[in-house]
Amino acid sequence: MAKFLFYRLLQALFVLVAVTLIVSFAIRLTGDPAVMLAQGAGSITEADLERIREALGLNQPFLVQYLNFLKGLFTGDLGRSFMGGTPVGDLIGRALPATLALAFASMFVSIALSIPLGVKAAVSRGRWPDQVIRVVSLVGLSFPNFWLAIMLVLLLSITFNLLPPSGMEGWQSFIMPAATMGIILTATNVRLVRTTMLETLRSQYIMVARAKGLSDSVVLYKHALRNCSIPLITYFGLQFGGLLGGIVVIERVFNWPGLGTLAFDAVAARDYPVLQGVITVLSLLIISINLLVDIAYGFVDPRVRKS
Repeated sequence: MAKFLFYRLLQALFVLVAVTLIVSFAIRLTGDPAVMLAQGAGSITEADLERIREALGLNQPFLVQYLNFLKGLFTGDLGRSFMGGTPVGDLIGRALPATLALAFASMFVSIALSIPLGVKAAVSRGRWPDQVIRVVSLVGLSFPNFWLAIMLVLLLSITFNLLPPSGMEGWQSFIMPAATMGIILTATNVRLVRTTMLETLRSQYIMVARAKGLSDSVVLYKHALRNCSIPLITYFGLQFGGLLGGIVVIERVFNWPGLGTLAFDAVAARDYPVLQGVITVLSLLIISINLLVDIAYGFVDPRVRKS
């Protein structure tokens, strides 16, 4: 088991270095932050721009800048924002709880909808409830998340004035962004739950449970769903990691004060340290979730450790 954990940790470290290297190189193709900082200062010369680049450390070779970033990363110092000089760690510390809260709310909506709908579709295989649920989930997969977010704002905020259109103020502000992400995830999860339940319902122990005269609810929820929960929990865990990476657009639509909005503003301002810090933190979260899932699999299934 120790060897298994060592290789997983080594892979996670390699992925983190690769991601930060690619991000550090790619964001430097977006433009010169010195020009952004010089805008509005009137006439400015190339010498002035060089002084700004020197003050920001942008005159150093790329490899030196990247190694300085790695050194700061492993010492807990992500640098300072080019716009205002605020420590990047402070900006991320304020934005991260909002992103995690929205991600957990979205997963809650998805799980609360997908499990009963998937079970119902599996039990009603081939009949009209199954057909309706499958068609609706297919339609849900076809909706871009930003389009659904805009439609919810138009309907619930502008037309009926039921919910706040943006911001994070009270539990009401969670409803639309969480529903947007939750509905999109549900469209995929319903099909997964249905497929897993169909395989489980064909198992011999389910036939034995029915032969004993147990009620349908006991057979479905105590035996079948309980035994197929391991792959579902694994998939939901991995999906949560992907959700953190794909929540940027939703945060921007709803002006949510999370990492997505922070990253969007950093791109617009060419604020390298902030953008590097946000993507690094998101990568760390996703890598950590995948690592925990791998470790859990290794404890549960010895074949994973041997492979």
